[in-house]
Amino acid sequence: MSSFKSIDLFGSGPHRSRVGRRGNLVLGELFFGSPSPVSFDYGLFELEVFIAGRLVASSESGLWALRDAVTAQLLDPPSPGTLVDTTGRSWADMSFIGYVEEGPAERGRLWSVAYEAQFRRFTFPPPSALNVRGVSFETSESQV
Repeated sequence: MSSFKSIDLFGSGPHRSRVGRRGNLVLGELFFGSPSPVSFDYGLFELEVFIAGRLVASSESGLWALRDAVTAQLLDPPSPGTLVDTTGRSWADMSFIGYVEEGPAERGRLWSVAYEAQFRRFTFPPPSALNVRGVSFETSESQV
């Protein structure tokens, strides 16, 4: 059984995991506008794991409940947890950062929809979108 933060998000239907691009980010100086044959190593790509499969339910409302459970785990800022795939392989400190449904929900004997979920282990924890924009809900003593 696969899980994220010990929650079985994808167990309603078949699914598989794959690891994203691995290696170093290397850019040539030409990328920065200089015609030199020099390359720069910017370090390793952050680990990405993708889970692709189908959410399956016996009714349309059941399928919506599964979709809602999955998307409820998309947080700002992303909150890391342990991701476990169907083989028992686990990755610690993974953040759930993307979910895409591929095609419409299909109705047959059961309702289902194809999806791909994206998880990333950030090198540095991502700041909240509010902090990036300079917005703070804290009040300084001088404002009180």
